[in-house]
Amino acid sequence: MPDSAAEVTAAGIARLAGVGRAAVSNWRRRHADFPKPVGGTETSPSFALADVEEWLRTQGKLAEVPLRERVWQLVAGHPAGAVTALVHAGCALLLVRDRRAAWPALAAVPDERLAEVLPVPLEEALTERLGAERAVRTPSAAELTPSVPLLRGVVELAAAAAAAPAAAPPTATGATPAPDTTGAHDAYAFLLGRHLDANPRQYTLTPPGPAALMAALAGPAAGVLDPACGTGALLAAALPAGGVRGALHGQDADPDLAALTALRLALSGDADVRVHAGDTLRADAFPALLADAVLCHPPFNERNWGHDELAYDPRWEYGFPARTESELAWVQHSLARLRPGGTAVLLMPPAAASRRSGRRIRADLLRRGALRAVVALPAGAAPPYGIPLHLWVLRRPVPGERPPAELLLVDTASDHTPTGAAGRDRLDWPAVEAAVLDAWRPFDRDGVLAETPGESRGVPVVELLDDDVDLTPARHLPPPAAAEGAAQLAGVRERLTETLRRTRELTPPPAASPAPGGPGRPATTVGELARAGALTLRAGGSGTAAPGAPVAVLTDADVLAGHAPSGVLPEAPAEGPGEEPVLLAAGDVVVPVLGGGSVTRVVDPATAGAALGRNVHLLRPDPAALDPWFLAGFLRATANNRQASSYASTATRLDVRRLQLPRLPLAEQQRYGERFRALAEFEEALREAGRLGEQLVQGMYDGLADGTVAP
Repeated sequence: MPDSAAEVTAAGIARLAGVGRAAVSNWRRRHADFPKPVGGTETSPSFALADVEEWLRTQGKLAEVPLRERVWQLVAGHPAGAVTALVHAGCALLLVRDRRAAWPALAAVPDERLAEVLPVPLEEALTERLGAERAVRTPSAAELTPSVPLLRGVVELAAAAAAAPAAAPPTATGATPAPDTTGAHDAYAFLLGRHLDANPRQYTLTPPGPAALMAALAGPAAGVLDPACGTGALLAAALPAGGVRGALHGQDADPDLAALTALRLALSGDADVRVHAGDTLRADAFPALLADAVLCHPPFNERNWGHDELAYDPRWEYGFPARTESELAWVQHSLARLRPGGTAVLLMPPAAASRRSGRRIRADLLRRGALRAVVALPAGAAPPYGIPLHLWVLRRPVPGERPPAELLLVDTASDHTPTGAAGRDRLDWPAVEAAVLDAWRPFDRDGVLAETPGESRGVPVVELLDDDVDLTPARHLPPPAAAEGAAQLAGVRERLTETLRRTRELTPPPAASPAPGGPGRPATTVGELARAGALTLRAGGSGTAAPGAPVAVLTDADVLAGHAPSGVLPEAPAEGPGEEPVLLAAGDVVVPVLGGGSVTRVVDPATAGAALGRNVHLLRPDPAALDPWFLAGFLRATANNRQASSYASTATRLDVRRLQLPRLPLAEQQRYGERFRALAEFEEALREAGRLGEQLVQGMYDGLADGTVAP
């Protein structure tokens, strides 16, 4: 497969060699014969893949560039851009998938003529699979000419994936592919997934968990529509969830996304695929469609959605949405494209459930029985990750049927909302999904649901039809009984009393006279100790875990708060080995480097085995030279931290190498270490007493307020 035109970035080189990006930077500095950049920018240069491959092989760092990596570099380095390359690759794969007998003859055509003979069979294959009016335009011979190496490579990749399905890459959403998955589907899923991962800010993706939950809420369907399909995550999730064998309809305002989605779905199974490019609200591509299900993750907070020109549109059956209520326009569009009794599931911003400008439409949705459930998801479930989004489950009313008397409200945000920046990685999604489906399925069957305090409830519609029509689940689901009554509060009080007693015992004795030598003692720095081999210094933040083997991560927030590891290491990509994380061992000293605080922590056996998180440095002392508690104690000194701190933009950053500690014999270090260990135990006891005190105080407030505790 020709690859002379392929280029690779430093990140791509790291992936090829199975190392971190820092290693590639070191190679560039240390080896004069490392290939010179051939493109890119000064801060993000690119290198010729062939030259990099030859250098890695000469250095003994690589035996063979994986086929899928070669193909990906052809996509990433395509002169017309990665999206065009993916469209061309998808067209070729569709031709191979649906017309396997035609490819051998085409493969025998020389490169200089292949681009000339491909447009006709591609036009036939695309028309047969996607229809005459479609989002994917047949590329011309001139457009295909630079893609010939890619087309040959992607077909080779599909053949390899078909021959080894167990090693096939995951789909772009991470969802389990349909049973009839082919090598063509696996190859395209890998390339599309890599493109989406490489451009996270360019696309708003629906994660696989929420996508699968939305498809499950909609249930089996012969035909599904996504009017804002993006990269097709929701329509792809409907395939395994409902076993769609009818038609998948999609539309997106971005022509590139519409084309990628059409090819992705066409390669995923045998359902009819009809995807169009265009503004759904202004120029609906399916005005006569009555689908069984609609799944939609609409754009949020749009002001320019067509308010001025769509005032008399027949879709506004429940009221004309205000300019600030674009989401309610998508809700009504979805209902208008359902057959009577069909189900729509939309991912919505939480404000749509309570904004006063939308209360009349919400009221009419309730009165007529179109809105069946509102589910609050935890923050971190889907972008934007900082807020707890809602799922709205709607059903188009059947003429003559009486509207249901209750609306299902489910709140999973309280019990499953994580804290910290890595919240979405720590989200217990299986528990969220189970809580939602366990409430929806009996409610959908019976029309009523017994209350689960704080989690789910069937609320009479008449209770919601007040002046605000506020459908936020948390406002209608009171929390469970405070602390389960006086008995549990008594247990908390006993634990607090015991902790306070222990705190009193651990209170340090009166300070002794100044230490011999005082401030003038000889000192050394962490950097000098690292160079001498007395300790090992490592920075955290990179690394991946093997698939199916989760690894906890100790974050900087965990160190600062004294918590157990709360993060989770991302899984290694299926296409190759991931980076090795820095794993903690008992006796290591960890130091957060941001925030300007003087905090250290000695790793205990319970924390050992976790990975080191971002913005945390590890110091692993040689036991024959350094006592870990002596090291951790002196590193916490305020003066020490002040002289080792610098300012990066608005944050204070600690230069760990500049931290100092005195030069003392090991026996003397251990004397200091015992005192520092006692201080750490006292600090942890104070922290635990504070947590228990807050729990007791809040429990008393809640108990007195809800009547479970007598005054």
